Amino acid sequence: MLFRNDIEPCCAYCKHGSQISVDRVGCVKRGIVSLWGSCRKFVYDPLKRQPERPRKLPSPEEDIPPGEVFRL
Repeated sequence: MLFRNDIEPCCAYCKHGSQISVDRVGCVKRGIVSLWGSCRKFVYDPLKRQPERPRKLPSPEEDIPPGEVFRL
């Protein structure tokens, strides 16, 4: 979930950092650090997190075996 309280500290989601390259973050508190690093100053910023895409629901045609389609 996006707004849960038990987020594992990660510089990619921290309020104090901004991503400067693919694997580096510019942190106000610690300078240039690894994207997946963390420190005690971590403050979660939910707007920096990209949630996983929801699963695609199966269409009704996929659930009904052929030959068992109801016709009115």
